[in-house]
Amino acid sequence: MSLDPTKHADWEIAEAAEAHMKTVYQLSEELGLEKQELLPHGHYVAKLDFNSILKRLSSKPDAKYIDVTAITPTPLGEGKSTTTMGLTQGLGRRGRKVIAAIRQPSGGPTMNIKGSAAGGGLSQCIPLTPFSLGLTGDINAIVNAHNLAMVALTSRMQHEFNYTDEQLTRRRLKRLNIDPRNVEMKWIMDFCAQALRNIIIGLGDKNDGFMMNSSFAIAVSSEVMAILAVAKDLKDMRERIGKIVVAYDKSGRPVTTEDLEVAGAMTAWMVEALNPNLMQTIEGQPVLVHAGPFANIAIGQSSIIADRVGLKLSDYHVTESGFGADIGFEKFWNLKCRFSGLKPHAAVVVATIRALKCHGGAPIPVPGRPIPEEYKGENVGWVEKGCDNLIHHINTIKKAGIKPVVCVNAFYTDTDNEIKAVKRLAEAAGARVAVSKHWQYGGEGALELADAVIDACNEQNDFKFLYDLSTPLRQRIELIAREVYGADGVEYSPDALSKAKRMEEDAETSKLGTCMVKTHLSLSDNPNLKGVPKGWKLHVRDILTYRGAGFVVPVAGAIKLMPGTASDPAYRRVDVDVNTGKVKGLF
Repeated sequence: MSLDPTKHADWEIAEAAEAHMKTVYQLSEELGLEKQELLPHGHYVAKLDFNSILKRLSSKPDAKYIDVTAITPTPLGEGKSTTTMGLTQGLGRRGRKVIAAIRQPSGGPTMNIKGSAAGGGLSQCIPLTPFSLGLTGDINAIVNAHNLAMVALTSRMQHEFNYTDEQLTRRRLKRLNIDPRNVEMKWIMDFCAQALRNIIIGLGDKNDGFMMNSSFAIAVSSEVMAILAVAKDLKDMRERIGKIVVAYDKSGRPVTTEDLEVAGAMTAWMVEALNPNLMQTIEGQPVLVHAGPFANIAIGQSSIIADRVGLKLSDYHVTESGFGADIGFEKFWNLKCRFSGLKPHAAVVVATIRALKCHGGAPIPVPGRPIPEEYKGENVGWVEKGCDNLIHHINTIKKAGIKPVVCVNAFYTDTDNEIKAVKRLAEAAGARVAVSKHWQYGGEGALELADAVIDACNEQNDFKFLYDLSTPLRQRIELIAREVYGADGVEYSPDALSKAKRMEEDAETSKLGTCMVKTHLSLSDNPNLKGVPKGWKLHVRDILTYRGAGFVVPVAGAIKLMPGTASDPAYRRVDVDVNTGKVKGLF
């Protein structure tokens, strides 16, 4: 029997469900996999040999393809992963063969304030502990591959500084003339460590490295993670890793991992990580877990490989994009679908009454503190005002040629009048609307949502990109800022403007996609502006180059690539039962 989510923590619900979950061998049989295509990591987690699966099923038609995104979230999140699990369970209850694809959680938010993104209540991905604590090692592989490039860079700089040209030649090295003031990459780790945002390395004598300013970013923002998300196969990954720009030389020319002769070794770390991970929902539907989160500072999509596998093994494939439709869906739309060649049949926008109240004028919730009292009573006025934000995201998805499905991710505290207001306004904006109680009731609570998604998948759409790759970079940024964020225009720092002009003149860089970095807490670049901000311009302060992943990265506002750990982080409540070895306190 399932535990009541109104009375039990997520980890308790997951632990109870795990006592009855399917083995990966049962999941494999249900999916019709051949023996060699399943690569078990214990009894309940496995990797899948995607090459074998895609080759064997190459002539099989693809399933219906559904993306799950959301409105602009509160700092507490709005339940995209929970809804992805709930929708998958609801489709399963409707007798559909369904697979979900979600992103692997980062250790940063898992041990901080956001949790592991396994879903919640009776709509979770299990087993929770391996999901939350490293899974099969993909992020560890990314950390090692990425940091190996930094080792290659810094050791090369040390040797070039210490040795003459003749001495370098004897060591079979050529001088790259790397500019220490123009290093593109940072070190990475998979925790939120604000103390490492700005550091000095190489202190000591000449044997202790080259002294220079440096910094850390969180692992999932790495270009290597982006490459994992968009790579088609191992050959494609190897080529992309070789194009990573690590730094620039003193003449402004890029220095790549291929120049440093480290791209092959980096790829060696990533071979196993290229296979997606197989898990399951609480109700036993298969879930593919691959690539990473944080669409505010990364591409933030489940991988193309996972989607291609899911589309061949199911009739309905549900994939997840990070944060709100302004950044998660926009990158799914204009980057992931462009790279994959896949077109979605439906898009789901998740909204909660709590978030709509926040956008409508209620006090902004603070993670780690009790929800403000104002959220506990009915306030239809706040909900109606907050629907401006929802309608903005509906219109964004309609610009992609899709009629969205709005999922009201209902809490048991929501009132009928508040939900009726959302349905009335969203339907008037041209969306289907479904109320879903999957958090409280699992798949049974998601049947209305499942039916709405099935209907949407049967409707023809006119999917199209927002921009063509021939569109100059600054015009693309302007399009995204105006059409997706609602800005009045774009402002550039002098450095960002100089980089934009240089990129537009470079034949290779000018044809790359555009992966925006900005806060997820507002449509604007200011996290404190809720609803639909008016009269503002997007401030682009920097532009990074991810040649391997295939896009440039404009950085807007004050957002950091290394988040910080809060004063009351989740790790304070995580522990181990020393008698059973079971982890408790994860969420």
